Order: sequence, then structure tokens, then C-alpha cells
Amino acid sequence: MSDRREQILDAAIAVLGTKGLRALTHRAVDAQAGLPEGSTSNSFRTREALVGGILDRLVEIETAVWLRLAGQRPPRSLEQFAQLIGDMVGEVTGPAKALTLARHAIFHEAAFHPGLQEKIRAARHRLAAWGEPWLAQFGSTAPAADYLTVLALIDGLVAIQLACPEPDFDPTPSILTTLRGMTTA
Repeated sequence: MSDRREQILDAAIAVLGTKGLRALTHRAVDAQAGLPEGSTSNSFRTREALVGGILDRLVEIETAVWLRLAGQRPPRSLEQFAQLIGDMVGEVTGPAKALTLARHAIFHEAAFHPGLQEKIRAARHRLAAWGEPWLAQFGSTAPAADYLTVLALIDGLVAIQLACPEPDFDPTPSILTTLRGMTTA
């Protein structure tokens, strides 16, 4: 990805994550990026193309965050796995909150666009390549189904923390309880 495209997409994520879907215009992205008017439309002719580019960039950034967290310390116990997921939830509701709000806006948009749904499905399958084997390692007899349950729990915890932030939020105990219920470890 070119530096200019990345700059545009990062600015678009900032617009989405701080101002919402209605504010996402080519002009708003140009202003956020500090680029001349028309720069975004030169790279992304339509709003749909821009939204698709944003989703690709979100997946790239979130995968890098996951690799940073999971790659440094692959979980050796169920407790470590729960802590890793809890750290990720803390990251996406804290320092990466704008990124998460942008992702939620894109997910809302995806409800009406099959092309975006396919991109989300592909990203979910890539993440499953990490999560399902770990669940199996810790004793899940249905890692694919349990992985979807963990995703649902994560999405719920994230949504609640974004909508009604608690300063002492710690998702790890809820995650560990759920993991214990689906594994034999």
C-alpha cells in the first residue's frame, strides 16, 4: 500500500472513529489527512470504494495489534489465553477506541453490502486460524463453535465498555469463566 493511500485510510478511520459514519466524506478525509481537496477522491472514486479500503486497512491494523499481543506470548494456559483476550479487549476499548468505533461503523455499513460481508468473513476466518487451535489445545471439543462464542463475548464486552465506560473495567474474569465452560483445561 502506498504511503498516500495509507495516509488517506488512516485519516478516514479517524473521521469514522471520532465523528461517525455520517461525517465520512471525501472532503472530511482530505481535511483530516491535511491533503489537498480531491486527494481522497483520486484514490477512492466512490464512497463504497473508500469504505472497502477502510475495512481492508482496519483488518491490517487489527491483525498487527493481535500479532503484537499474541506473537509476544502465545498462551500456555487457559488463564494466559483469557488474559491475552482481555488485553486485546482493553486495547480496543482504550488506546484503540477510535479504531474500534470505526470498525463498528463499517460493520453497520456491511449489513447492507455483501462485498463488505465477504471481506469481514475472510478476516474472521484468518483470526480463527489462531483461536480455534488454541481452544482445541485447551480441551474444547467444538473449537469452531466455541471460537464464535468467544467472538460474541468479546463483541459484547467491547460494545458495553464503549457505550458505558467503566474506569476499572477488567474483562478477563468473564472471559476466563466462559473459556472454562468450554474446555477441559
